[in-house]
Amino acid sequence: MFAAISGLKQHQVMLDVTANDIANVNTIGYKSARVTFQDSLTQLQRGAAGPTTNNGGSNAAQVGLGVGLGSVDNLMTAGSMQTTGNPLDCYIQGDGFFEIGEGTPTGPSTPIAPTAYTRAGNFTVSSQGFLTTQEGSYVLGYAQPTATPATTVAIQIPQGATGVAIDQAGGVSYVDPATNARVTPYRLTLATFSNAAGLERQGGNTWITSANSGPKTESMPGQGGAGTTIAGSVEMSNVDLAQTFTNMITAQRGFQANSRVISTADSMLEELVNLKR
Repeated sequence: MFAAISGLKQHQVMLDVTANDIANVNTIGYKSARVTFQDSLTQLQRGAAGPTTNNGGSNAAQVGLGVGLGSVDNLMTAGSMQTTGNPLDCYIQGDGFFEIGEGTPTGPSTPIAPTAYTRAGNFTVSSQGFLTTQEGSYVLGYAQPTATPATTVAIQIPQGATGVAIDQAGGVSYVDPATNARVTPYRLTLATFSNAAGLERQGGNTWITSANSGPKTESMPGQGGAGTTIAGSVEMSNVDLAQTFTNMITAQRGFQANSRVISTADSMLEELVNLKR
């Protein structure tokens, strides 16, 4: 009965993860997840015996004690590209995450360290002219020309600038109101990780590093293994509804089968109690 109870619990976890994926089917930059199970410790009824001169030996007799949660894997495949026509929207074609941070920038060259990473490129411009996420975090990049050592800064667009654009190399350009000429004072930075699936979800379409995400490589788009940026587009969720609904059916049937085991065990206990009437 307790083995079946563990099956109920883990299939409920599987359904929770599946439900979260379906809820985020239209979330920009969302990465789906996958649940795997593993068997729990077993009760050893009889140990294994090696071969002798008279017989070939015997295997161990073990009875399983249920199921446990093996992993909840982040599936980091790219989502489909949706064209929006908004010049501040940005899609990463390839590997990498936009770097975002929090702080108090006092000017266009104030260093700000990344605190989180995101694939959601639906950016906006704050009242102070800084390029930010929809949650207000600063989008980071390198001021041009790149300093040595390179430090990330908050990207600021001056008041009155027009024609803001982002190119495939991450260059953020605009028409300078003072000179009426197009300038590219910043380039976006992308972070890549040796184990991107090891990043931890922080909510708000953001990720943070973990002990197993591996070292970060910071580079500009198109360099150091990072992808290129495409303006006027965003990355949609990578949730596969066909696979997700299949997972839902699997979780439902697994839960149903384990509940039948509990019902059968209860009937057996009832028969045992009824031995003495």
